[in-house]
Formats: sequence, C-alpha cells, structure tokens
Amino acid sequence: MQLLIIDALNLIRRLYAVQEQRNSDEQAALVATSAALKHATKRLLHQFQPSHVVAVFDGAPIGFRHHLYPEYKAGRKPMPVALANYLPQLQQDFWQLGIDALLSDTDEADDLIATLSRTLSRHGKPSIIVSTDQGFCQLLSPYIQLWDHFNQRALTPPLAEQKFGLRVDQLVDYWALTGVSGSQIKGVPSIGPKRAQALLQRWDTLDQLLVAPCDDKAENTVIKHKDQALLARQLVKLVDDIELGFNLQDLRYHNLGAGS
Repeated sequence: MQLLIIDALNLIRRLYAVQEQRNSDEQAALVATSAALKHATKRLLHQFQPSHVVAVFDGAPIGFRHHLYPEYKAGRKPMPVALANYLPQLQQDFWQLGIDALLSDTDEADDLIATLSRTLSRHGKPSIIVSTDQGFCQLLSPYIQLWDHFNQRALTPPLAEQKFGLRVDQLVDYWALTGVSGSQIKGVPSIGPKRAQALLQRWDTLDQLLVAPCDDKAENTVIKHKDQALLARQLVKLVDDIELGFNLQDLRYHNLGAGS
C-alpha cells in the first residue's frame, strides 16, 4: 500500500497563479487551471503509481488555532473570489480521475494530512505528501515523504536535517522559537533561525531549554517569553489523531482516466 496525499489548495493556488499571469481573461485562467490541474495530477499518478490517493482541501477557515490565537493567518492574501467559486469544478476534476476530495468543517487540511500520513506510518505503510508547505517537514520519516511537484524534488529526513541543521523531531521547537511569518505566528523576540538552531543544538528540546541554567542572553530571552514560545509550539505542531470517519481502504485508487 502506498498513499498519495495531494495538498489540493497548495497545488491549485500555484497553478492558478501561473495561469492568471498567462491569461488576461479570468474565465480563461480558470479553464486553463483546470487543464493544468488534470495534467499535474496525471503526472503524479504516473510517477508514483499509488494504490491509494486523496486530495485534501481546507474546509475549516476557523479552527482551534484561531480560537487560541485570533491573529493566526491574519493578513494572509485571500483566495481570489473567482477561484474560490470554481473549486467545485476542480474537485470534480479530481473525481473524474478517480480521486476523492477530503475536507472538514472543523479541521484544517494540514491536520487531516498529518493524521492520514501518520496513521499509515504507524502501520509501516508509506505516504507521499504533494505540497510546497515546509510545515510538513515535521512529519518526515522513513515512511513519509514530501514531494515538491513544481521543482520535481523529494524532501526526505536527511535533506530536511541538512537544510535546517536539526533533526526532524526538533523542527516544531525550532518554529516555536523563530515563529512562522506566513501564518502570523510570533516566536520569541530576537530569536532568528541561527540562534534557534544553536539553542536546540545545545539543549536538544524547547522543554530542556526552558529549565536551562540561563547563562546566556538568548536563553534568558526564551525563558522570559516562555508562554509565547509554548503557544507558538501549540500552533505549529500538526494534529495527527483526528477521527476521520472513514476507512483508509475507501481511498483505494481506481484509474478512471489518468491515461487519457
């Protein structure tokens, strides 16, 4: 069994951005996005030959993170209205290729993706997440791979560790310290990537850092802003135990036209 998980809006918004530049007419850009989505999806199916596949959409604009932190994702550029209204057609495009669309009224797509991939991983089964969102790096393992369709590149645990200078299991604490600007998550003031990396290389985890002897200015800063760091960690960490309400066998791929 191998599950291909498509981060649908991540893929669609990037495809639409390209077509929007190429087509001055809005409707033409939408139709071209539909064609590009089908082409990209067929390529993914051919590349990975998955036994199971799902396209996960964001159906929960207000989730638990917004309740914890109202500024979460504030100021993020909204999806163009025309594209939002066209999503049912794009979901139909997936359906015509034999791919179910998954979305929830209460859970973010990232958490659904984390739940799907980690559930399989616990049973020793592989998943491939198609997304350019680096937040998924926290999920990387021998059984979970992140695929960047646009650069045709896989991100594996060794590559992620090389990129960040930290182990995969340290990344949530790393982002808790640095914050995530794209989601408006504030980390610890004055703690950037290099300082966060150095602190975690020394103390291994945020929890150990928070009980450190405080003989360093950066350590003192983190401890002073402990609550902010812990909140950031809660916001950054993906939820991987959502009750999905269906059997993974329901995602078995039946080729309805990938070769057409």
